[in-house]
Amino acid sequence: MLYWQLENCFHGIFKAGNPVCSWSVELFAGQKVHTILPRLQQVSCLPCSPLDSLLRETQSLCLEKAMLVEISYLKKCAVVLLIPSVLAIRCFSATTPRDTIAFNESISDGQNLVSSNKKFVLGFFSPGASSHRYIGVWYNSVPRGTAVWIANRNDPVQDKSGVLKFDEVGNLIVKNGTGSSFIVASEMGVRDREAAILDTGNFVLRSMTDRSKIIWESFASPTDTWLPGMNITLGNLLKSWKSYDDPATGDYTFGFGPSIANASASQFIIMWNRISFWTSESWNGDTNSLIPVLKSMGIIPVSFQCDNLTCMYTPNPADIMTKIVLDQSGSLNITQFNSEAKLWTLLWRHPDSCDVSNLCGVNGVCNSSVSVSTSESICKCPEGFAPQEQSNSRKGCTRKTPLQCNGDRFIDMLNMTFPDNRQKLSVVEKSECEFACMENCSCTAYAHSLSDGCSLWHGNLTHLQNGVETLHLRVAASESHGHKMLWIAYVLPPVAFLVFCLISFIWIRRWKNKGKGKQHDHPLVMASDVMKLWESEDTGSHFMMLSFSQIENATDNFSTKNKLGEGGFGPVYKGNLPNGQDVAVKRLAANSGQGLPEFKNEILLIAKLQHSNLVGLLGCCIDGEEMLLIYEYMPNKSLDFFLFEQSRRAFLVWAMRLNIIEGIAQGLIYLHKHSRLRIIHRDLKPSNILLDTDMNPKISDFGMARIFDPKGGLANTKRVVGTYGYMAPEYAMAGIFSVKSDVFSYGVLLLEIISGLRNAAARGHGNSLNLLGHAWELWKEGRWRELIDKSLHDACPENMVLRCIHVGLLCVQENAADRPSMAEVISMITNENATLPAAKQPGFVSMLLPTEADVPEGSCSLNDLSITRLDASASAMANHGAAALLIASL
Repeated sequence: MLYWQLENCFHGIFKAGNPVCSWSVELFAGQKVHTILPRLQQVSCLPCSPLDSLLRETQSLCLEKAMLVEISYLKKCAVVLLIPSVLAIRCFSATTPRDTIAFNESISDGQNLVSSNKKFVLGFFSPGASSHRYIGVWYNSVPRGTAVWIANRNDPVQDKSGVLKFDEVGNLIVKNGTGSSFIVASEMGVRDREAAILDTGNFVLRSMTDRSKIIWESFASPTDTWLPGMNITLGNLLKSWKSYDDPATGDYTFGFGPSIANASASQFIIMWNRISFWTSESWNGDTNSLIPVLKSMGIIPVSFQCDNLTCMYTPNPADIMTKIVLDQSGSLNITQFNSEAKLWTLLWRHPDSCDVSNLCGVNGVCNSSVSVSTSESICKCPEGFAPQEQSNSRKGCTRKTPLQCNGDRFIDMLNMTFPDNRQKLSVVEKSECEFACMENCSCTAYAHSLSDGCSLWHGNLTHLQNGVETLHLRVAASESHGHKMLWIAYVLPPVAFLVFCLISFIWIRRWKNKGKGKQHDHPLVMASDVMKLWESEDTGSHFMMLSFSQIENATDNFSTKNKLGEGGFGPVYKGNLPNGQDVAVKRLAANSGQGLPEFKNEILLIAKLQHSNLVGLLGCCIDGEEMLLIYEYMPNKSLDFFLFEQSRRAFLVWAMRLNIIEGIAQGLIYLHKHSRLRIIHRDLKPSNILLDTDMNPKISDFGMARIFDPKGGLANTKRVVGTYGYMAPEYAMAGIFSVKSDVFSYGVLLLEIISGLRNAAARGHGNSLNLLGHAWELWKEGRWRELIDKSLHDACPENMVLRCIHVGLLCVQENAADRPSMAEVISMITNENATLPAAKQPGFVSMLLPTEADVPEGSCSLNDLSITRLDASASAMANHGAAALLIASL
């Protein structure tokens, strides 16, 4: 077509002069036309009115002087032709992104359609680590955005040869390089149509003559995302992805329809393999009757508009990007996009994937702490059991060795919930309960507690999942014996190693006390010893031992531009590993007062800790006296970075603060009850709460943490460490610590999050010397609203804030026995119907704490650890008043 004369293209006129101007284009340029012109997005012979007069002049000139034999006129024709040719190319090429494709057009991999408001994009993409190509819709302004709709989720293109086009009979198809195709929309025999991406994110087929006539729409075939304006029914379901990298149809569906219990009412329903495992409240005409908890979030994020069969929603505010997603673990997520932080904020998520009835089959254990973005299976088999199908962990587990009845043994399964269908017995003693199960050959497990008595289970166990109870599982004697031998084989070497380290440490300490060595020398530790320590904790192979040169390269030789902050351990730097992973590097400072014990303590403890609200330790570096710890990098720094700076504090909306409050509590519950080692953190404060990309909290810095015996309750130390304002009274004064010490620190944190004030910086409010006294004063006088951070601007639910303040005051009570456990704290916060006990006067209400002026500049930093030591005997600090004066004077 590039060789056609203008009258041929525009008017269908063929004349003898036509070949001349066709020849002149190549003759004038000296090469083929397609080698000098850029590839056009769309070539058309549609008339371009601004060029009409120029085209007529060009046509006339070429017709008058373009006989093939009249070569003398050739150059004139070519020159005149060149001008309108360039203008025509500019006219015919698309100057703005397209939002439609017509019947005879297509888009290839690398080309996109963009909605007229520039909000949504349709094109080819690869999710996560997948190399497959899919045609889908995503947000245009969201970096690394996830697709909200996918056309070929179950039929990906294997390479970048995919094309979206209409076929000969009018079907919209995705065609690959091999010639095979997938039908996106089938409307055979109709050619008066075009495909368009609308401003709502809806991809539609519509009539070209009447664009209001929608023939087909993606909103009627959703994937895992519910967008504003989309109707959800039991026939129009959200369907989860198969995995993080695979958008194929998963096991879960979400819809809206008649209630299972009451057919005259409607509700949200999540199904797992066609089995209902979660339903919302019933629709009663109120915009938030389906999910009442949304009312407690201050500004209600979405308003539902439903009838008995269909439901849609509008976001609040209306112009904020909002989506509701059914994730691959079966949980429904309501998120809104924060345009300033460029990230999605999770506002609400429910339910837990382990709530699926018997998700892991008979005898299978469901672990809800496994992240949906990993390949790790959520289902595991107990000791003495193996998967029924190696390729599918959800098919349940079978015994490796059958029970023998006489001579069987019991093994303890810690941190479990009780399985279904238990039998209660009225026996009192645990030994009687165990005997009753052992005497019955069909009994497969028992449990006993003072509060719940004796429970027995018979046959296969169903709906096993992580919790807080201890279940005694019956296994064959050979399995029990093997378990003991295995336990000895695993435990003996690390215990021997730790005993050796302890003896070595004592010897070196004595050697130091004799004056041998420099003041800040510490015993050197070999990298191989640390690897043995790590591997003895059964953590897998993900721990990295890096050389000092690798760390120097990663941090640009510890440059100041990469410095994130400095704490008691030493400076913290941002680093980038050769694989592209960002990390946070903590370097032990010579004057930190810390050394090998804290270094090893951090490795030993975090080796045992795996939880979404705890920061992950990736590795370490040991080179001579250089000791460095490598953590996962938290891009949003620490909580104090936002909380105590006025311009950044406004970013912490109430929903985000509540998420942080609950996340810290979940992390502490894990440390106190659910981890393999029961741990007291001892240094909980805002700078030790790190924030990930989605502003989820992660507890960090375990150098001061201690393992405790759950049965022992209290422990004592002569070396009191921590930070003023966050230490419990019994710990600061007498060196006595327990899980209630962390509860006190959590209460201070909770009140700081609500008020936006440091505990030590509230001395200018009222007659109090610190935040605890200020909060107690306002609470007694009924003026608790004055404690709320002004930056929240009444955008928080008063009843929820009141409950959180009440819980915070309960946590900081002077007597440790009066403080709730962290499990009780979570129950109080999340259960609006729970009755809270009256709060008593907090500890340290009259203590003068160091102010912000006393805090070193730059204390708000990632992985910051400020340690204060009080080396004093417990007896010297027994008197409360004397202790207060001592601490205030330091």
